[in-house]
Amino acid sequence: MVHCGKALYNNLLWSNWSPAALSKLVIIGNSFRGIEERLLSRILERDYSYIAKVLKGVEEVALPSHPRYLDTFNDTSVHWFPLDKLQQLSPEVWDFMEEPMYRDCEDLEIIRKGEEATAKS
Repeated sequence: MVHCGKALYNNLLWSNWSPAALSKLVIIGNSFRGIEERLLSRILERDYSYIAKVLKGVEEVALPSHPRYLDTFNDTSVHWFPLDKLQQLSPEVWDFMEEPMYRDCEDLEIIRKGEEATAKS
């Protein structure tokens, strides 16, 4: 998922939102830690709540950078979700499973269902 928008990562997490499912998931893509560092915490929690909630349950290792592609793949990491770390998160984390809506999201990088039809008319 290299260079995908934050909403796609958030949706992927939401669609696999359980310790059992996430523990089987590996993501190669933009660094979650980098996302956390670049966004205000209130924006991260409001717009990308599944990323925010799983930060304490994810392991992340940055891929080595290549001098020829420093500007292209400089933020790429491998992410995995150890079951024991996920089980240490509070039960309330797993209770919230609402579909992300992105109503107030200013930098949304996806087209949501229904918006495509509106954009064409």
